[in-house]
Amino acid sequence: MNTAQQSARVGLFFLLGLALTWVTWETLSDGKLFKKNGYSLIAGFENLKELKQGDEVRMAGVKIGAVEKTRLAGRRAEAVLRIDPNVRVASDATASIVMAGLIGTNYIGLDLGTPGAPVLTDGAELRTKVTPDLNAIMADLGNLGQKLDGALSSITNSLSGDSKNPGFFQKLDRLVADNSAKFDSTMTNLSAVTEKLNKGEGTLGRLINDPSIHDQLVATVVEIKGAAAEAKTFVANAQAIVDQVKTGKGTLGALIFDETTGNDIKVVAANLRDLSQKIAKGEGTLGKLLSDDSLYLGMQSTLKKADRAIDGLGDTGPITAVGVAAQVLF
Repeated sequence: MNTAQQSARVGLFFLLGLALTWVTWETLSDGKLFKKNGYSLIAGFENLKELKQGDEVRMAGVKIGAVEKTRLAGRRAEAVLRIDPNVRVASDATASIVMAGLIGTNYIGLDLGTPGAPVLTDGAELRTKVTPDLNAIMADLGNLGQKLDGALSSITNSLSGDSKNPGFFQKLDRLVADNSAKFDSTMTNLSAVTEKLNKGEGTLGRLINDPSIHDQLVATVVEIKGAAAEAKTFVANAQAIVDQVKTGKGTLGALIFDETTGNDIKVVAANLRDLSQKIAKGEGTLGKLLSDDSLYLGMQSTLKKADRAIDGLGDTGPITAVGVAAQVLF
């Protein structure tokens, strides 16, 4: 192999290496080596959570750009996003830092925003929201584990106790030991009671074992239901009567709600009051009859004369009797 062929091969491998290097660079930079395509948006956060240049920007899970750079801006951190020129981001869209996985890189996630909302222009700032961080979640889980461990330790100490303060199980064991005789007596009594119940003795035993008592109870319940139904009917009738009275129907309704009837009753009462006052004062025939003794004495004298005239009639004829009666009376 001559020197020219070796030089050609070396040059060919060199060109092939340059081509591979170019392809690799274009792939990593998304074909944006010499110019920047699209427009930029700014997203500000309190913490970028390991977000770095080149991380993806996704909208509804679809890649629409990448993080161009990160920077500090006063009391916050900003991520400058390079968005594809064909994608329009709504002005009310919200950006958040999303975890791609436990070992994956983070990315910027955007929602679609409201349909019809105006779009953001180059250099505009996105609305952002804070999402839970894996480190914060793990720290909270660690604190929760410590609290659970402390709670379990307290429960264990309460149950088991120590030499100075007996625990629940120790107190329970002591209670059983101190009251074993009472427990035995109670169990014996319970055994005797259940035996009587099984034999049908006593009220409860009869209730459990005697079918007739069950039938009587059922009959009693039926009677109670019937009485309740009758009471319900009575209440309904009473309500109907009250409704009629309220509408002014019937004698009682007219007395209560009819103004004419009420006025008539008032007039009658006034007349009775006047009549009673006149009688009490001795006015009128009835008043004089009740209060004037002379009228009573005159009527008594007249009755006596009539009695003597009737006695004197005797065997006289009708004409003589009439004359005698007239003479006596007049």
